[in-house]
Amino acid sequence: MTHAEVLQVFRDTGALLEGHFILRSGLHSRQFFQCALALQQMPVVERLGAALAAKARSLGATTVIAPAMGGLVIGQEVARQLGLRFIFAEKEDSKLVLRRGFKIAPGERLLVVEDVVTKGGRVQETIAIVQFCGGVVAGVAMVVDRSNRAVELGVPTFSLLALDVEAFPADRLPPDLAATPAAKPGSK
Repeated sequence: MTHAEVLQVFRDTGALLEGHFILRSGLHSRQFFQCALALQQMPVVERLGAALAAKARSLGATTVIAPAMGGLVIGQEVARQLGLRFIFAEKEDSKLVLRRGFKIAPGERLLVVEDVVTKGGRVQETIAIVQFCGGVVAGVAMVVDRSNRAVELGVPTFSLLALDVEAFPADRLPPDLAATPAAKPGSK
């Protein structure tokens, strides 16, 4: 899929929102990618998952891991497309952990899959879990990279859509954004 095709999917599904948003990172933005709106349609999930799987296939991962909540749907589809095992990390006391009996074997190669990355906090937490368990992070695949390519994860990283999206600290909002009520539509 081209960048234009991915962006069109977000527009067609109403998943690219415009306004004033507080991101999970704490930054404020005029745009918000509500991947859940796009990923509620299985043909869209299949199409995006196939495109991510094609980019990551050569990494030799044996398992896909995703941070909950955002990465669950797309992570599972990428794993399905690659014919791999799928596990996820979820919050416990505001920190991502492995639960539900999921295990990572020493030396196991994992692909981290996420929906949207701004500062990369959840992806970095997931990478730390893999490394703590003795696994190897083969790479990171995401649908949308809205970090302005500022997040360095130290492993091969792929996205379907990379955008330079303005994001502002709460104490440095431009006047037009400060005058607009903020919404927090993402996961907490």
